[in-house]
Amino acid sequence: MILENIIKQKSEAYFEEIKAIRRHIHSHPELSFEEFKTSAYVAQKLSEWGINPTVIGGTGIVAYIEGKNSGKKTVMLRADLDALPIHEKVISEYRSLNEGVMHACGHDVHTSSLLGAAKILNELKGDFEGTVKLVFQPGEEKLPGGASILIKEGVLNPRPDAIIGQHVMPELEVGKVGFRPGLYMASTDEIYITVKGKGGHGAMPHQNIDPVLISAHLIVALQQVVSRWAKPSIPTVLSFGKVEADGATNVIPDEVKIEGTFRTFDEEWRRSAHEKMKTLAKGLVESMGGTVEFNIMPGYPFLKNDEDLTKHLQNAAINYLGKENVIDLDLRTTGEDFAFYTHYASCCFYRLGVGNSEKGINAPVHSPFFDIDENALKTGMGMMAWLALSELSME
Repeated sequence: MILENIIKQKSEAYFEEIKAIRRHIHSHPELSFEEFKTSAYVAQKLSEWGINPTVIGGTGIVAYIEGKNSGKKTVMLRADLDALPIHEKVISEYRSLNEGVMHACGHDVHTSSLLGAAKILNELKGDFEGTVKLVFQPGEEKLPGGASILIKEGVLNPRPDAIIGQHVMPELEVGKVGFRPGLYMASTDEIYITVKGKGGHGAMPHQNIDPVLISAHLIVALQQVVSRWAKPSIPTVLSFGKVEADGATNVIPDEVKIEGTFRTFDEEWRRSAHEKMKTLAKGLVESMGGTVEFNIMPGYPFLKNDEDLTKHLQNAAINYLGKENVIDLDLRTTGEDFAFYTHYASCCFYRLGVGNSEKGINAPVHSPFFDIDENALKTGMGMMAWLALSELSME
C-alpha cells in the first residue's frame, strides 16, 4: 500500500481520538504565555505515544520523531497553543469552560492536528529517513510573539531544513487546503498615540485647546502614509480602531488616546513609514497648539514562504487531496508570528479549510461565533504527516 493511503487510513482511524483531544483543548483555553495546563496535556499525550517531550519557553513543547538515518534531514512542524480573550457565543458540548477565554483562532485545531500527525509519524518512523521536529509554541497572539522567544532560546539550533505551519481558514471549505509561494502575510505594528490639549467647557472652545478636533485632523492626515507615501507596488494598511476622549456633550477633555495598526510587506518602507508618521504627527499637533506622544510597538515581520519549498509541498498536497482541493491563496494583510521563522529558514505556512457553508459553519477567526467542521481534523493531521514525509524524501 502506498504511503499516502496508509496516512489517510490512520487519519480516519484516529479521528475520534484527535477530535476528543481538540474538544478538550477547546474547552480549556488559556491565554498567551499562560498555557500551562494545555502544555502539560500535550506533553502527556506525546508521552503516552512513546514520544519524549521537553519544555521550552515556559509553556512550549519540543519533541522529535527519528526515522532511519535520523541525521540526514530535519523537518520542523509547528502548532500554536494559546487562545484569545473572547467570550464564546457558540453553544456546543465543548464550549469554553474558562469564561472570557476562547480558542477563536483555531489554535486548538492546530495543536490537535499536530498531535495526530505525531502519532501517525511515530508509527511510520521505520518507513522514512530523517527527523521530524515537533514544536508546540506558546504566545502567538501576543507581542513579542512566542516564535521570537523560542528562536532566542535556540529552537532553530541546529537549523531545520524546512519548517511547516498550518492555520485554519473558515472561508475555505473542509477538505481543502491553500498555498501561496513567496510573500503571503504582512508585518504588524501597534500604534499608540496620546494627543494633549487643554480641556474645558464645550460652549467656550476659544478658551481651550481641543484635542478631539486635533485628533480628528491627525487621523485623516495620517492616511497620507497609504495614499501618497507608500509605493503602489507595496501593499500598506493603516487603521485606527480605538479612540478614547473622556469628555461629554459639553466637556472638552484634556487628552485623547488613539490606537491603531500599521501593516506592510517591505522592511525598509516599514521603518521609513514609522518615522514619517511620527514627524507628521508632531508637526500637525503642535501647529494646532497641542502636544503628542506617538509610540509604535514593532510587531511581527512580514511572512514570506520559500518559493521552492512551497511549490513542492503544494504539489504534494495535490497528490494527497486531488487538484480540485488545493487552491492558490491571495496576499493578505493579517499577521502571524510564524513570520519570524521565515526570516531564518525555508518555510511554508499554508491554510486548512474548516468551513462548511451547508451547516452554517463560516464565522471568521477572532469571532465569538467561530467554530469548525471537525472533519477538518482528518485533513489537518494527515496533511501535516504527508507534507513532512514528502519533504524528507526530497534530495
